[in-house]
Amino acid sequence: MFIVFIIGTAGSGKSQLTAAFSEWLMLSKQDVAIVNLDPGALTLPYRPDVDARDYISVDKIMEEYGLGPNGALIMAADLLAEEIENISKEVEDLKSDIVLVDTPGQMELFAFRASGPYIASELTREPKAIVYLFDAVFSLNPLNYVSNLFLSAAVYNRFLLPQVHVLSKCDLLSEEDVNKIVDWSANPKALEAAIEQKLEGTKRLLSRNMMKAIYQLGLKFLLIPVSAKTNEGMVNFNMALERILAGGDKYTY
Repeated sequence: MFIVFIIGTAGSGKSQLTAAFSEWLMLSKQDVAIVNLDPGALTLPYRPDVDARDYISVDKIMEEYGLGPNGALIMAADLLAEEIENISKEVEDLKSDIVLVDTPGQMELFAFRASGPYIASELTREPKAIVYLFDAVFSLNPLNYVSNLFLSAAVYNRFLLPQVHVLSKCDLLSEEDVNKIVDWSANPKALEAAIEQKLEGTKRLLSRNMMKAIYQLGLKFLLIPVSAKTNEGMVNFNMALERILAGGDKYTY
């Protein structure tokens, strides 16, 4: 069994990618299951095999503790950690070869609270990886791209798990723009040139220095363009995960 956490900023397409990738895996005769870790999700584009909402009710937390939606979501994320033993047992009982874990819409609830790394660590003892999503439309501006680069590095620092980086919703951009962003991820000089050309003043200085700091740490964030709508890039995305998790073999034998 392999566990894959799908993480990204709000609106980056985590749930849509989870749904599309799980369907793609099933068509490839792979044994896949889905875990929804967002207790605040109202609707989902897939049917989860394990669902945080079966354990935690955001509405009940709001009512019981007199909290607003944001406070209740924070408390729900922490309370979910207390249920990790039961959730793990549910996941293990599925006996699937690959488990896709759709994390909360607001990334900070999972990535930047103590409960997130704890849940990731305790959700079975099986090999794990993180998929970090760069929203294609958001990342087209070099300022936003560097901000996402920094967030991705912060996520890696929090979990210290193998990480795959996806340029999500790439169907919303032209092929030229997609290639430009992918080139930034592969070629620091291309990114630096874009920063010099598109930004000025403090934004230019901060973006350039943040970029350099990340590369000085030896971190690489090569992007794989993927579309949940058209299934573009699914083969490359899957191959990257197989290399990390199964040494290049398929998840299901």
